[in-house]
This record gives sequence, structure tokens and C-alpha cells, in this order.
Amino acid sequence: MAVYFFYGDEDYNIELEIEKMRSRLNPDFLSMSFQTLDNPDYQTLINTLRTPPMMFGEMLVIINAEAYFLSNKNYFDDKELEDIEDALKNNPEQLNVVFVVKLPRNENKKPDSRRKLYKILSKFNTKEFPVFKTYKSDDIALWVKNHAKSKGISLNNDALMLLVEQIGNNLRDFDTELEKLKLIAYPEKVVTKKMVQDICISNQDLFNFTELMLKGEKDKALLEFKNLLDKKHPLELLSAIQTMLRKWILLKVNSSMSALELSKLTGQHEFVVKQTLAKLKNTKASELIKLKENLFEAECKIKSGEALDMIAEVECAIIR
Repeated sequence: MAVYFFYGDEDYNIELEIEKMRSRLNPDFLSMSFQTLDNPDYQTLINTLRTPPMMFGEMLVIINAEAYFLSNKNYFDDKELEDIEDALKNNPEQLNVVFVVKLPRNENKKPDSRRKLYKILSKFNTKEFPVFKTYKSDDIALWVKNHAKSKGISLNNDALMLLVEQIGNNLRDFDTELEKLKLIAYPEKVVTKKMVQDICISNQDLFNFTELMLKGEKDKALLEFKNLLDKKHPLELLSAIQTMLRKWILLKVNSSMSALELSKLTGQHEFVVKQTLAKLKNTKASELIKLKENLFEAECKIKSGEALDMIAEVECAIIR
């Protein structure tokens, strides 16, 4: 039927595109009509490309092909590449093949266009899936709006812009928050700014908590932590704080860079970068690193089962 070549550093959009294709298959025969192969060798790949589907309608084969492009060695010799190209040109009816190359996020890498395999695949249905630039908030907002629509909800404009400001360009985080907002809004289908404020932790929420810890105001920090627990599970909250601290450390260590460069480095909007740098003006990078280490230790104890009470474990890390 068709051959596709998907590549890019926004793996979530790639996964969504594949899921759309998968949803069109007969659900009663998915075990036979959907297949995923990871960097298969020549014989496995050529057999797959030349094998017609059985009597269960269309078949979809995903070829995860990162090693074909990101490793130093050539996976196929010239004769094998000729066979692969011939098999793709004479693709069996009802067989859809998708070659996927997920690239490291925010490293501006692309598949090596000099490789013969790239030249072969680029003759078919080729599509790049890049990470949204953090400063292109309108593009991100349009994606969020459409993704919300696919879930049967819509967002007021002020709710939409607040969500974009808080999350940045992490599409998986948007998906998670939209699922929560859908539940909060039910039976209504419109998400308001207040709903976003009620369930989504903002940079300011996390900053308030961390600032209190850095100032040594442990009692107030504990109270702020308990307030944050109304919005997040302890592990989810720890993960958010760890992510925030990692970005803050990057900002402090690389503060000589421009706001645009720091925006690309941290995946945050340029405005948020400038705002955060101003707030962190009197904070040392070493203090942030120490705080991150304490919270990371608490997170490890919780995940390994050493902590009998996960909330108490975090509270101990705060007091320490």
C-alpha cells in the first residue's frame, strides 16, 4: 500500500501519527496486522517487506531504524540496499511500512542525508517531526487546542495561554494535564483558567516552595509542600521539582548565554527564562545542586520501597 519515513526529535507527535494509522486496522486481528521491529538485520527486513499480509485486511509494520542512521557502521551493503529499494517500490498490496528515526531532543540532529538508505526512503512519504520552538507559543497553543479537541474538550483562550506558559513545549505533559482537566470539567466540555490554576502546578508554585527551602524557612516550605500535594501525587511532585531544579541549574551555570540560547537549552519560553534568572539572582548554583541531591535521594528511597511513608520522606529531605 504505502511506505513512510518519519523522523524528528518530537517523538510524541511521531507516536500520535503511528497511533492514528494503527487505529484504522481491524481491531479483531491486531496481533497479526500490527508489528514493530527494532533495527532488523537485512534478512529479517527483506522478508518482512516481501511478505504479503494474510486475509485480515491491511497490515502495519513499524521499523524503528535509529541504528541505521545514528551508528557509525553501515548496516547494509550496496546489493542489499538495491534489494530493499526494489522491495519498497513493489510493496505488497495492503502492507503499510513506516521507517521511524527518533532523534535526541533539542540537539538539532537529522538523519545523515548522505547515506544511501536515506536517499531511498526520502523518495517515499517523508515527514519530519521537530520539537516546537519554545518562543513559538502560538504554534504550541494551536497544537494544544487541536489535541484538546481530540479528547472532546476545548479551552478558553486565557486557560490555553496559561497552560502554554506553565508547561512550555513538552507535549507529553500537555497530554497528562488535558486528561486531568477533562475530568475536572466533566460534565462540561470547556476548560476555564480557574481549572488550570486549580490542578496544574505553575512555575511560581514550585518557585515559592523552593525559595522557602533555600531561605531556610522550613516550616513555611512544609506548609507549601502540603498545599502542592492537593494538585500532585508526591512522586509526581518530586519529578516536577527535579525537572525545575535541573533547568534552574542550567540557567545559573550558563547565565552568560543569551535568553534565546537559554530558552533552547531548557525548553522554556524566553519570557520565563528572563523571569527566572531575575528571581534566582541571589541564589548560588551550589545551593540548587545540594537541594536537588537531597530531593533525589528521597525520590530514590520512595521508588525502591525503602521509605515507609513517602510524604514523611520528602518532609525529612526538606528539613535536612
